[in-house]
Amino acid sequence: MSARARDSLGGRAAIAGIGATEFSKDSGRSELRLAVEAVRAALEDAGLAPADVDGLVTFTMDTSPEITVAQACGMGELSFFSRVHYGGGAACATVQQAALAVAAGVAEVVVCYRAFNERSGRRFGAGVRHREPSAEGVALGWALPFGLLTPASWVAMAAQRYLYAHNLTPEAFGHVAVVDRKYAATNPAAWFHGRPITLADHAASRWIAEPLRLLDCCQETDGGQALVVTSLERARQLRRPPAVIAAAAQGSGRAQEQMTSFYRDDLTGLPEMGVVARQLWRTSGCGPADIDVGILYDHFTPFVLMQLEEFGFCGRGEAPDFVAAERLPLNTHGGQLGEAYLHGMNGVAEAVRQVRGTSVNQVPGASRVLVTAGTGVPTSGLVLAADG
Repeated sequence: MSARARDSLGGRAAIAGIGATEFSKDSGRSELRLAVEAVRAALEDAGLAPADVDGLVTFTMDTSPEITVAQACGMGELSFFSRVHYGGGAACATVQQAALAVAAGVAEVVVCYRAFNERSGRRFGAGVRHREPSAEGVALGWALPFGLLTPASWVAMAAQRYLYAHNLTPEAFGHVAVVDRKYAATNPAAWFHGRPITLADHAASRWIAEPLRLLDCCQETDGGQALVVTSLERARQLRRPPAVIAAAAQGSGRAQEQMTSFYRDDLTGLPEMGVVARQLWRTSGCGPADIDVGILYDHFTPFVLMQLEEFGFCGRGEAPDFVAAERLPLNTHGGQLGEAYLHGMNGVAEAVRQVRGTSVNQVPGASRVLVTAGTGVPTSGLVLAADG
């Protein structure tokens, strides 16, 4: 059973700095160098030096160890270092880990980072390759013999059921792609800057794994992103307005697997995100009506719709119309479909920009932003708020 009470983490830490490399398809440099560039940029943004850092958090999939990043950046002693599992589901959880360390006094300044050459190097979208025996591999083994070999094919199973249950067509997914690319088109940092799409473009894109088309699937990116977390008190003394971590949560649902949770009673929702949603609302004291911007993990368009429904922005099966009507600004950086696929870390950075008032697609008066991490896996989320 998930937590039933408001936790005490909200408001005790803040994101004080953000930094990234350029987003490309061929970085021409190592993942370690990308990580270091992003970390240094985030520290510069916060007005801090490498020597101020005493904690680092990243993903289990990251090839740049915390101690190596510390050495390459010129940091000193570390009192806290941690890695979060489950791919893109870890994005917001890295910030939660950092906030927990800061709130407990284990560390004072913690940097969260993620860097990879996901286009020019290891391509996660290529699906299952050789892997060591594990319990997770056994779970995948029930799907692989039937041709479900890639993330797109795993998501397609749930996507098809969603369409059937709500009497919808694949156009329902196209609204997400169109909105993301609209924002990407006006974001100079986005890979698809200047290239919006229409519903007709979505419908004309080739099938990847029916009912998913090419424009339903996120891109592959080389790049790095870093975030600086410290106490709210210290953040107030630094260079940028703090983005207060009003709530942070992780969630795993019943019968949870990694992308292949096909044996649940219902495939049309995301129970793991429901766990996150309940805790974020409890701790932040907010509800859907209080959120000004949604930065929702968009590796595949159908899961954006399901997230909106899990968080209560609309009823089951109503998310396509909700997105089409643009009732909530979504993925104002362009998302992973339009800006870059950095396992969701660039989405956290966009949430910080919205709270600061510095986004290229700024929502006027944005003071509360919901951010989510990868879906179909154990996941995480944040509510970031303006100070005061």
